[in-house]
Amino acid sequence: MTEEPTLRVGDVEVARYVLHPDLDPRHGPRPYLHPVRTLAGTPVTDAFPADHVWHLGASLAVQDVDGTNLWGGRTYVRDIGYTWRDDHGVIAHTGWGDRGPDRLEHELQWRDRDGRVLLTEHRRLGAAPVAPDVWRLDVDYTLTAPVERDVHLGSPATNGRPGGAGYGGFFWRAVADGEPSVFTNDNEGEQAANGSAAPWVAMTGVTPGGGAYTLVFTGLGSGDRWFVRTAMYPGVCVAFAFDHPAVVPAGGDRPGRHAVLVADGTLDRARIAALLDRRDGA
Repeated sequence: MTEEPTLRVGDVEVARYVLHPDLDPRHGPRPYLHPVRTLAGTPVTDAFPADHVWHLGASLAVQDVDGTNLWGGRTYVRDIGYTWRDDHGVIAHTGWGDRGPDRLEHELQWRDRDGRVLLTEHRRLGAAPVAPDVWRLDVDYTLTAPVERDVHLGSPATNGRPGGAGYGGFFWRAVADGEPSVFTNDNEGEQAANGSAAPWVAMTGVTPGGGAYTLVFTGLGSGDRWFVRTAMYPGVCVAFAFDHPAVVPAGGDRPGRHAVLVADGTLDRARIAALLDRRDGA
């Protein structure tokens, strides 16, 4: 069995990349980062939680890709609700590009349950130091549609579920003992952050082991929105189809570029702004 790739900042392993998960097809098999840790070693991702077993650390996952569920779990069906269907596909690694201690680059295929390729993807993950207590995860990818057809990306919200359930995209399932706090550059709370197009979203929490952390998410693309949960579970998603379907045109690309600051302790807005300014000026 091949050892799982890792990302490192200097001598510190900050993330492990599960490339070929051996999962029940209903859990949406796909590569995912877990555990992701702060520089002090505090884990900040969760996988296989009892409330949503198909939540897998940090990953790309969409519930409706031309009718294929690549998120896992039940599918939301208009006028019916969540339903178990035989519609689960897989996101599969197909080849490596550049690799190093602080970077992983590879090719993937998004496939339906019969193995038909829905999308191809080029993905690059990177880890970089920002401060003695902060590092940055960079997530860059390009999704490409087949030349012969458009590919539609949807969510429970676009399929009729109310309540701002527009999830699907780059999703981070965090770990927290109790309800974490979430805020943006100018607002606070799940209700304000969910569905917003704020320049960044921060989540602060404490793990069951007592480690305090802050995660700062940036990088919405055109038409993207933040999907945020704190009360039901701790999670943040760059949502591709929050309130209307997205389309990858035939033969065309959908690029994405996100960054997550992973910090020990609880950061306030001023510290976050300073860290983001440092990055933008680098």
